[in-house]
Amino acid sequence: MVENCFSVAVFCVCSAILAVLLRQHCQEQSVMTALVACVVVMGGMMLFVEPLISEVSDIFSQAGISDSYISLIFKATAICFITQITCEICRDSGENAIASVAEMWGRGAVTFMSLPILKALIEKINEIMGQV
Repeated sequence: MVENCFSVAVFCVCSAILAVLLRQHCQEQSVMTALVACVVVMGGMMLFVEPLISEVSDIFSQAGISDSYISLIFKATAICFITQITCEICRDSGENAIASVAEMWGRGAVTFMSLPILKALIEKINEIMGQV
């Protein structure tokens, strides 16, 4: 795993240097270089996601947590990753307003997705309070 992190770090630094060099001549190619680097790294990360999902699912099922909640947690995590990468690419392109709106959308999406978990938590609290 450490070797992979080093390889990804080297790839990202080289991509960043290339993007900076390209920015002097062509802004569009610089942004595309950054975007391609993000896609490549995210694609490589997908190789590690399968065992992670399996392990977390096992831990949650042992704790008696429903699979639907596990799914929501992974979806919320994916939204956070996608939103962060989107915002950084927008900021690198000089579009801070678009980045801010993308951040607000990501926060709203995660908040909306968390409503079923919040509802279940409130039901559990009411159930516990009813037993007291």
